[in-house]
Amino acid sequence: MKNTAQPLLEEYPLGDLKLKNRVVMAPMTRGRATNAGLVPTPLMAEYYAQRASAGLIITEGTWVSSKAIGFINVPGIYTQNQIAGWKLITKAVHEHGGLIFSQLGHIGSASHPDFFGGELPAGPSAINPQSQCYTPEGFKATLTPREFTIAEIKQTIQDYKQAAQNAKDAGFDGVEIHAQAGMLIPQFLSLATNQRRDEYGGSIENRARIIFEILDAIIEVWDSARVSIKFTPVLYTHVGIVTPDEETIPMFQYILKKLNDYNLAFLHITGPAQDLTGTPVAALQDDYFSHFRHHYSGRLVANLGFTQQSGNMILKDGKADLISFGQLFIANPDLVERFKYQLPLSESNPDTYYTGEEKGYTDYPGAGYNGAIAIPHEADPE
Repeated sequence: MKNTAQPLLEEYPLGDLKLKNRVVMAPMTRGRATNAGLVPTPLMAEYYAQRASAGLIITEGTWVSSKAIGFINVPGIYTQNQIAGWKLITKAVHEHGGLIFSQLGHIGSASHPDFFGGELPAGPSAINPQSQCYTPEGFKATLTPREFTIAEIKQTIQDYKQAAQNAKDAGFDGVEIHAQAGMLIPQFLSLATNQRRDEYGGSIENRARIIFEILDAIIEVWDSARVSIKFTPVLYTHVGIVTPDEETIPMFQYILKKLNDYNLAFLHITGPAQDLTGTPVAALQDDYFSHFRHHYSGRLVANLGFTQQSGNMILKDGKADLISFGQLFIANPDLVERFKYQLPLSESNPDTYYTGEEKGYTDYPGAGYNGAIAIPHEADPE
């Protein structure tokens, strides 16, 4: 098959990093840290190493502290054992020629007392986010949380900073702040879940304050060119009342304008999974990613269930600099090679997305290629 030139396969300078292509492996929760300490495992190292031909890998969302947890079997990055586990992963990815960022996350009020010995999780306000939490006993409805004190907010910011330092110690190439869907940061941005009357509530500037305080703290650890943040201002069906409101568009215009003052690695934007007509963000429906290009002068990573064709098209149109792929990477560890040689893509099995086992995780084979190169199959498990 002819190897035709395509933007996805072009090298790309990311600050002082050199990406071998413009394909990013998006962060995806896979639930394989099946141990009491939520320590990354050798199986996870194999999984990420298999996908190291991506220009950049972004890990699954990773808890910044024990108080950030809200989903079973998701790894943390707040203990020495967790750091040691991540070192295995970064080493494996680097040995296979890849680059990898750690995605740092906190689920805030969308957690459950099952994770905290019966104590309530904390959120921006004492308002139930009305979503579902995946606990050790299965999905459970969220409850009304405690409201964060100012001191707890300041401590949470320091937790992000320490997690960023831990990521550096573990050998990561950079970090990404998880600020999308039903996580802590969107809870602060939302009028539905943030009704505080102090400096973290009320105005757009106040509700967005935590973003910039977290960024400023992390930039004390990492050069800003190794720091990124992932947002989506649009609809998600599983995050309860944290949905777009009449201030969502002006909120993101404010955030984007302020982010222009930071020399970030990139801004990672997820597009809408649903039609936005009739919603408070209907103005974003047409030419979605151009809205972010208009307000943000830095690099953009676009995520929207892209195919090879649509990913190349948005890069050609200049609406994004890099494209992140999630689901396609699950069943296609050699996705970049398949793009390069126009090889067929394998289908993933949703029943194994979060099972905690090798099945549906590291056992998807590479396509192989009998032409100019030989694509190696996965290494044997250690």
